[in-house]
Amino acid sequence: MMLSNILDEYRMKIDSRLDILCALSDQPYDGVIDAGRYSLLAGGKRIRPIILLEFYKLCGGNDDCAYNFACGLEMIHTYSLIHDDLPCMDNDDLRRGKPSCHKQYGEGMALLAGDFLLTEAFGVCAKTLGLPQERVLKAIAYLSSCASGAGMIGGQVIDTTLNIENEQMLFKMYSLKTCALIRAAAVCGVILAGGDEEKIALAESYAENLGLAFQIVDDFLDKQGNAEVIGKPTGSDDKNSKTTSIKLLGEERCRALAEEFTKNAVLALDSFDGDTSTLKSITEMLLVRDK
Repeated sequence: MMLSNILDEYRMKIDSRLDILCALSDQPYDGVIDAGRYSLLAGGKRIRPIILLEFYKLCGGNDDCAYNFACGLEMIHTYSLIHDDLPCMDNDDLRRGKPSCHKQYGEGMALLAGDFLLTEAFGVCAKTLGLPQERVLKAIAYLSSCASGAGMIGGQVIDTTLNIENEQMLFKMYSLKTCALIRAAAVCGVILAGGDEEKIALAESYAENLGLAFQIVDDFLDKQGNAEVIGKPTGSDDKNSKTTSIKLLGEERCRALAEEFTKNAVLALDSFDGDTSTLKSITEMLLVRDK
């Protein structure tokens, strides 16, 4: 099956599950659910849940038990995008070709929609059924650490409050801000399938390299991409005076690094026994993506 068909099948199942998990309830507070659904169901690559499901299969999972957890991860990712777009953060008016959540529903409701998705996500993950509870608990703890101050939020703090002057600090920020949720995707898939510590370490190596390549490509897209294709304005980094890989290291070195990180991610997959062809194709696709 072609990669595009595999991804479309995953997205259809993920979107269907998200629609059920985040359903309207005919209650006075439904406005926040509606705002959360607006961003959650607006499309997107669904790369993180797909990576989780692929690692789950790679390590022996052979049913649909991990879909709730994958959807919980996507809810956390979506909350981060809603908050990223707020005027106090990146102040972006468009996301995935539509008005950002705060432009559609107001800043207060967008803030609450992000809070709702983040909180609801852990309840969704906890409702992962058909797997040993100790695996689910271990995966939830790992996901929490990746989304916390020692993970994605910590990266956002570095990005918004510190003056990044060197390569070490830049990649520390990328490792937290971007790699953390990708790391959660790969590792939680392994944990839910009962993979051992060696496989967890390999998944972490894969995700770290993929995440760094992903962020460098994002830097290029913000600087040179087509806003209509991307679905949001470009030039946000310059507008907000952010230090990026391109600003600090130059375009030539960044292209070389993105290719190197991608190659390292693929090499990490070679140490797994199962079929890694879809993961390898996803990894290579993300290097040349246009959105």
